[in-house]
Amino acid sequence: MARTGLTHRDWLGLVPELVQECVDRWELELGDPYIQGAAGYTVRVAIPDGTPAVLKLIYPHREAAHEAAALAAWDGDGAVRLLESSADGSAMLIERCEPGTLLATADAETALTVLVGLLPRLWKRVVEPFDSLADEVEHWLAEIPRDWERAGRPIERPLLDEVTQNLRALSGSQGELVLLHQDLHTDNVLAAEREPWLVIDPKPLLGEREFSVAPIVRDYVLGHSRRDALRRLDHLTSELGLDRERAIWWTIGQTTAWMFENTQLEKHIETIRWLREAA
Repeated sequence: MARTGLTHRDWLGLVPELVQECVDRWELELGDPYIQGAAGYTVRVAIPDGTPAVLKLIYPHREAAHEAAALAAWDGDGAVRLLESSADGSAMLIERCEPGTLLATADAETALTVLVGLLPRLWKRVVEPFDSLADEVEHWLAEIPRDWERAGRPIERPLLDEVTQNLRALSGSQGELVLLHQDLHTDNVLAAEREPWLVIDPKPLLGEREFSVAPIVRDYVLGHSRRDALRRLDHLTSELGLDRERAIWWTIGQTTAWMFENTQLEKHIETIRWLREAA
C-alpha cells in the first residue's frame, strides 16, 4: 500500500490510485473529501453495511508512524475507533465523528476541561511497535541547530543551549513510559455521537506523562499571553498530578523543535520565554 521515497507532491498525485485500492479492498462507497491537511488525505465513506466512516491515507513520515497501532491500542477509549487498516498502516478506516466540530471552537475553559479528562485515558501501558520519546529527542537534538541557523537565529544561543541541555537531561531521567499523543491540541479533538469529544490524528510516542501537556500549554487558540500559558500549565499539572518543572521543559523543548516549520514562530518564541521565566 505505502509508496516510499516520494515527495509530498508526488504522493498527492497517487492519492486517486490509493483511494481506489481501498475502495476495492474494503468495498467502500465514497463520499465527499474533507479539507486536506499537510500530511494525509481523508474522505467520507460508507462501509458495506452502510455505517459511515472515514478513509484516511497517511503520507509516510516519521511522526505519523504507527498511527493505526495507536488507535488500536486506545480501542475507542477517548479516541476514534480503528475499523480497518492496511498491513503497513498507511491506510485506515476509522470511526466518523459527527457533527465533527473542532474543540478549538469551544471556550478555553471548556476545552481545557475536556483535555484534562481525555489525557489519562490515552496513557496506555504498551510497548510495541511505538517509537520512544528518547529517540525523538535525539532526532530533535540533531535538527535544532540546523533549523535555528536556517531560520535566522530567532532566539539567542545561550537559550538554545539551555533548551538542548535540558532535553538531554529529561530524556535520560523519565518516569514510567506510556503511550502519548504528541500533538494533542484543540484541532485534534472532535465532537462526536458515541462520546461528546474524541481524539484524532495521533502522533504516537512512548514517554513519560509530563511530555503530553506540551501541545496544550502552547496552544495559542486557548489564549496567547503569559497568564494564559501559565494557567494552562498549572491547571494541567495540578489536576493530573504531574511534575511542573519537567512539564515546563518538555513544553519548551518540543516547542523549540517544532517551531521552525510553523507559521506562528513569534508566538512560540514568546511562549518559550514565558515558560523559561516561570521555570
